[in-house]
Amino acid sequence: MSATAVPDSLTRSVEDYLKAIYQLSLEGRPASTSEIASLLALSAPSVTGMVKRLSEHGLLEHVPYRGVQLTEEGRRAALRMVRRHRVIEAYLVEFLGYPWDAVHEEAERLEHAVSETMIERMATALGNPSVDPHGDPIPSADGSIHEPACTALSEVPVGETVEIQRVHESQPERLRYIASLGLRPGVQVTVVDRQLFDDLVTIAVGGERQVIGRELGHALLCAREGGR
Repeated sequence: MSATAVPDSLTRSVEDYLKAIYQLSLEGRPASTSEIASLLALSAPSVTGMVKRLSEHGLLEHVPYRGVQLTEEGRRAALRMVRRHRVIEAYLVEFLGYPWDAVHEEAERLEHAVSETMIERMATALGNPSVDPHGDPIPSADGSIHEPACTALSEVPVGETVEIQRVHESQPERLRYIASLGLRPGVQVTVVDRQLFDDLVTIAVGGERQVIGRELGHALLCAREGGR
């Protein structure tokens, strides 16, 4: 079936769906209906209906028994929204004094409202940054993106020193807690110990030792020597 234009009345919903599916597909596998529903806080039947419509518009394609993935057109639209979101987050922190734990919800609202011209002026004012305040890569204006290889801190071997590259978290209270531990993109940490049965990891950062759980360790994505 040939793709048709997406109705204007669905624009915001379409953008939210495409961005969510892009995020879920970062591990290189199709996104399931249940995963999309959970991320967007919607019912499975609602997601099933929208997925069908997006497929008819040429933005998604079904992978039998596995889920859906973005078409080239869908990926371009998704990256456009990712760029808008992350540029806005960077602008709010750099020029308006927002803390990094308060920008996600603001960006969620603004990304649908501001014009492309404003986004590009924001990016220019920021010096065209490559990452947002959480270390997530910002797609370029031409729609390309570089997703660097990362390892979750919870998976880094004992004795290895790594640099936090991305903080994969949007909940304000968790971001505040992470910041209170001195854990931000660019900070180096050493894994000192791991308790396998309790899923606890002891790290050294800034001359102090901290004990973090597996869930937090999974949200801290690190660059390892040699890109391992």
